[in-house]
Amino acid sequence: MPRKILQIIPEIATGGAERIVLETAKAITQSGDECFVFTNGGRMEATFKEIGAKLIIGDAKSKNPFKILKSNVDFLIKFIKEKKIDLIHVHSRAPAISAYIAARKTKTPLVSTYHGIYPAKNAIKRYYNSFMAKADLVIANSNFTKKHLIAQHQTDNDKVRLVYCGIDTDIFNPNNIKIADVENLLNSWGIKDRNAKRILLPARLTSWKGQKILIEAAKVLAAKNIKPQYILAGDAQGRIEYENELKQLISAAKLDENIHLVGHCSNIPLAMAACDIIVTPSTKEEAFGLTAVEAQAMGKIIIASRLGASVETVDDGKSGFLFTPKSADDLASKIENTLKLDDKAQNKMTNLGIWRANNIFSAKVLHQETLKVYDEALKTN
Repeated sequence: MPRKILQIIPEIATGGAERIVLETAKAITQSGDECFVFTNGGRMEATFKEIGAKLIIGDAKSKNPFKILKSNVDFLIKFIKEKKIDLIHVHSRAPAISAYIAARKTKTPLVSTYHGIYPAKNAIKRYYNSFMAKADLVIANSNFTKKHLIAQHQTDNDKVRLVYCGIDTDIFNPNNIKIADVENLLNSWGIKDRNAKRILLPARLTSWKGQKILIEAAKVLAAKNIKPQYILAGDAQGRIEYENELKQLISAAKLDENIHLVGHCSNIPLAMAACDIIVTPSTKEEAFGLTAVEAQAMGKIIIASRLGASVETVDDGKSGFLFTPKSADDLASKIENTLKLDDKAQNKMTNLGIWRANNIFSAKVLHQETLKVYDEALKTN
């Protein structure tokens, strides 16, 4: 009999966690099982439906205590019983509380994926976060995340499973890119100098993603007459003040012809294919960081902050480069050195990156390992 799996995530927009939920949904449906997703919805709804996932639209992202402890619990209990749900997989903190209570009351196995390095400045916040670690089995998306959650919640190491985030290497495949599509994208970005190298920072416009660091690095390089084209691709998501600040920094540096704020990009593989170097200059530790793996899958050199899981996703000096966090000078140095690589050195690096993406960080591996966790959780309950 097909198993019925309920995934829970606040919304399905464009974040890393949402993409992992999508890949997990593919694993479920492709194995012949039935996948339900309880969520507030978002721009990825059609994509989920295309792969056969059944969306249950509700207030999954509410932080209202009554909703968390009562309304959503009652809803989940009723849904679990009616649909005869075999296993629950929760991907975020607020709904993890509702999922935990509903799972215990219905005696349904519960799996969680710890996607982030959740801050806990006090005991109350730590208790709130701890529900992610109360599941029967907890998936950590990197060794860095695993160490963090064990330290934060004294979680039993025996119930934590390492499953790296996985990307669809059929989508992130340079062989699928058409030159005409690249040209159209460059035109839409307003790139006039087609001879200059292009550097992409694909991330929403928020300060910890490091856009300011890249602008500062661009200034350092411009002073040495090194002026590639920089593309900052990402939504402001209402952070108008931050977006305006970036524009002012670009103008003050007299780099308006070199640094382009292009807004949301719906086709990241194409954006990466259109560029030569991908950078992720984050100033906070990332639990995983999909961009670094996606860049390697596309045969591009990645330059990332030496923070969090980047030491796992990037083989420094071999499949990409790591730089000192928040150091514009070091980032500029890494960019300059990358631009100087000859074809042989560049090909060696990008070939290794492609191999790592396909053999360590692919969706195929994620699918296999996640289903193994489900089998284990069902077997022990």
